[in-house]
Formats: sequence, C-alpha cells, structure tokens
Amino acid sequence: MDNTPLRRTLLGLGVALGAFVGGWAFFAPDAFYSSFPGFGVHWIDVDGPFNEHLIRDVGALYLGLGAASLAAALSRSAQPGRIVGLAWAVFGVLHFGYHASHLEGSVGDRVGTLVSLGLSALLGLALLLPSRARMRQDPMHAAPTPVAERSGVVR
Repeated sequence: MDNTPLRRTLLGLGVALGAFVGGWAFFAPDAFYSSFPGFGVHWIDVDGPFNEHLIRDVGALYLGLGAASLAAALSRSAQPGRIVGLAWAVFGVLHFGYHASHLEGSVGDRVGTLVSLGLSALLGLALLLPSRARMRQDPMHAAPTPVAERSGVVR
C-alpha cells in the first residue's frame, strides 16, 4: 500500500517534533533543562536536578524518532510509517502516563503538559492506523459476502 499524503503529513509532524525537542535537548541541555518548552514557561527544572546525561539521552531519542519519521515519510510504502507510529505510540503513551501521574507547576503548566504529550501520543496512534484505501481493499476489513453470492446461487 502506498504512503498517503495524510500519513506523510503526520510523519512530517514527527520530524518537526523530533528535531525541535531532540535538537534542543541534545545540543543545548542546560537551556533545555531551564527553559523547555519556552515562552517563559519551564517544565523540566521543576522535576528534579539537572542531569546532562539524561537530557542528552532524551534528545538523542527524539532525534532518532525524528530521523525514522523522515525515512518513513520518504518511503513509497505506508508500512515504515506504521512501524514508526508504533515507536511514537509506545513512547508517547508511556511518557504521557508518567506525567499524568506526576503533575507539576501551575494549572496552565499541567494542562499544557497533558495536551502536548497527549497529542504526541495520538500522533503515534494515528500513524498505526491503516489507510482508508487499504481498508477497502483488504478482505479482512471487507463486509461479509452473503453465502448465496459466494456460491453463485441467485435467489
């Protein structure tokens, strides 16, 4: 099955997210720690002491997801995008779960954290879905055919 424009768009969002978060965390861990997500808001430094190794590892993870998203977006097939979607979904759901049970900061920070991480998890889940064209073509997703039609008997 061919890669669809919608799947490529979602993968493009994965590339952007991976580059933004990953690049910032990996190449400027001090700034990431003290000012992520930006705009005068900070979500990382309220959750424990600075750990350069951990922040660079998170950056490398996001850069890896972004690179895989780019490769999948450039593929002619939808399958690489679905596999990358699985990686984004597992990471996103677990990441969301941790933060949902460890809320920090103001109400705005809490809402912003849950919305942004929820959207990140949904990105992965959406990439897992088969395209509509595949659902129409795949016999596993087709409506059952009445027995009379399959046997050639017309009543």
